[in-house]
Amino acid sequence: MPEPYSPKLRWQSRFEAWVERWGVSLIAWLVALMGVVNVFSALSPALHERLRLLDRFMILEVRAGSRLAVTLAGFALLMVAVNLRRHKYAAWLLTMGLLILSAVGHLFKGLDYEEASLALALAAILWWMRSRFHARSDPPSVQQGIKVLLASALFTLLYGTVGFYLLAHHFHTRFDLLTALEQTVQMLIQLSPPTALPVTHFGRYFLDSIYVIAVVTLGYSLAMILRPVVIREPAAPAERARAAAIVAAHGRTPLARLALLPDKAYFFTPGGSVIAFTLKGRVALALGDPIGPSTDFADAVRAFQAYCARNDWIAAFYQTLPATRDLYEAAGLSALTIGQEALVDLSTFSLEGRANKEFRNVKNRFARLGHTATLVPPPLEASLLEALRAVSDEWLSTRGMTELRFSLGWFDEDYLRQCPVMVIRTAEGRISAFASLILDLPPGGVSVDLMRHRRATESGTMDFLFVSLLEWAKTAGYTVFDLGLSALVGVGEHSDDPAIERAMRYLYHSLTRFYNYQGLHAFKAKFHPRWEPRYLMYPQPLTLPAVALAIVQAHVGTWRALLPEWRRPPGPASTPATEEPSS
Repeated sequence: MPEPYSPKLRWQSRFEAWVERWGVSLIAWLVALMGVVNVFSALSPALHERLRLLDRFMILEVRAGSRLAVTLAGFALLMVAVNLRRHKYAAWLLTMGLLILSAVGHLFKGLDYEEASLALALAAILWWMRSRFHARSDPPSVQQGIKVLLASALFTLLYGTVGFYLLAHHFHTRFDLLTALEQTVQMLIQLSPPTALPVTHFGRYFLDSIYVIAVVTLGYSLAMILRPVVIREPAAPAERARAAAIVAAHGRTPLARLALLPDKAYFFTPGGSVIAFTLKGRVALALGDPIGPSTDFADAVRAFQAYCARNDWIAAFYQTLPATRDLYEAAGLSALTIGQEALVDLSTFSLEGRANKEFRNVKNRFARLGHTATLVPPPLEASLLEALRAVSDEWLSTRGMTELRFSLGWFDEDYLRQCPVMVIRTAEGRISAFASLILDLPPGGVSVDLMRHRRATESGTMDFLFVSLLEWAKTAGYTVFDLGLSALVGVGEHSDDPAIERAMRYLYHSLTRFYNYQGLHAFKAKFHPRWEPRYLMYPQPLTLPAVALAIVQAHVGTWRALLPEWRRPPGPASTPATEEPSS
């Protein structure tokens, strides 16, 4: 037996990795090339010597049908090649069948043994690589695709038969039901016009409509059969309870608390970790790092990647920590800086000194005006939640915004009821602003989550809110106050910046309609935090556009947010905050 790290085993490991990463892509390209060969071969005339040999034992209709089969198989191979590259098992099955059909068709249409040999060789390679194609399709979609395929075949036969029978006056020859059925089958099998040509424009339209129905339904059926797995049901209560227990034991960042919100699905590992994610298209976007024992981190990342690969998903991790970057890269993921987390050291925070004169003035001015800041512990009373809801609705209405989600909390009464909230009241007792908090994630840390204020507030209200928050947190014995992520600010602004950063700049402009990143970054900087990078971990550059779109959809909830304003449905204009932070 070879040693554990013998040259032979290292070579086998590298070969396996090469086949997994590049071999599947190469065979997918070859299958697409085979599709092109099919189409060109079917359009090219056969060699006369071979045709004379075929004429001795094969009727013309079989040759014509074989030519059609090769043509359709060629177009189908072009369609499934993309899904073959995604390791789809359904695509592998379809490709095997199409290659065998192509080989038989090439022999029957003109004894084209060269093309038939190529098709069989590709089929043999695919059989040898069969273990590489493990990605599942969505079972309900596969069932729907098969049902549509069968129903459309019957409908097309019925449509053509009845049409030929009832519209016989549009053709040179009258059809009875049997000849009408024969003509329909002839069109679909041999791709040739009926023996009686149409004499009117409507007759020609009817012939074209048969092909349109067949092509559209066939394309839809293939799309359903090859569709990635779809998550249709929210996480079950037992899954949420299990995730909550892991977060309580191993949560290290404020994102761990947001992992329990209802927009998340969960992946649990044998080592006791949980990964909270949302599925947008083919992208399984995880929120932050895996939550669990540190010894299970690397295994959790790889297990999630394998889980996503089986379901034909792209695995990506959003807002990961600097300390875990090397572990992701060891798993084959790439890192992209997406922003800086603002962390205030409460041991050094003070309102004393010239640098904090502005905050002292704000605090003293609001005290003279009779404004108060009160930290309300959970659970919050229904009357307070109702008052906070009014502030939140007014804030959203002012900006023409909807709630952002995923990496941010939103106004959900069940969620907010369990959060401590700092409430600012005017001298008349009216709530003018509030902010909810996440405590002890990590231990000794405080993070601000939901922030809202009324349309008409005293200038400096949010400064007063945050000064009060920081003073309360320091007095309560906390050591770090997390002001949150300053995302995308300054990324891709220059023409010589990397292409990926310029693409992120587009993402920044899309989200700025809903979220005032620049104003929020300037606001946080006033508290002199230390900045810590956060990363997006993604598998390869070609997947980055899909991952970026998934991030937008996870936060905004609709692809229409990406449309230019003149193409979006009319609605209230967005008015981003300029002086104060928004959430």
